[in-house]
Amino acid sequence: MSLWGKKDSVYRSGTVSVNYGTLKVTKFGGTVAFESGGVAAGDIITVGAGASLGEAIITAVDSETQLSIASTAHLATGVATVTCSDYNISQKPKSSLLDTNYQGNEIFGVDVAEQQAIREDNSQYRPASSGWVGITSYTDNHGNQRVKTEVLVAGGGDGFITGDADDDTILPDS
Repeated sequence: MSLWGKKDSVYRSGTVSVNYGTLKVTKFGGTVAFESGGVAAGDIITVGAGASLGEAIITAVDSETQLSIASTAHLATGVATVTCSDYNISQKPKSSLLDTNYQGNEIFGVDVAEQQAIREDNSQYRPASSGWVGITSYTDNHGNQRVKTEVLVAGGGDGFITGDADDDTILPDS
């Protein structure tokens, strides 16, 4: 299990439930096929729209419809089960779960085409390099909206990042 992979989105289809007691993620709806869909131990599952329910590291693919996770430390607190939630499975850096500078939905796999594409309305999101990038926005002390980009793992050229997720609104492919 490497520290990071190259797929921004390995798999997502339907919804899942998460049982905090058993550390199991189970198909709830949709066409889930974890084993044949390319999901592997070490991938990260992001739960909830915009990572609203948190993230966990996958420790095993138990079947086409069930995964095991390492812990619930980075998932929503105060609940025993998450039911019927959207999700995304990626190979982003494992250290991103511990990074307090970025939320789960602020780390992107940026391929070369995305890094090079600039539109006037989103050029502030352009990272210095392709790879795994943290992107966050904030308001400065003068009330101006600012965007911070930080390359967490620099990409190695074309093909380093594959499996584009829902980042085209700020990182267009062309």
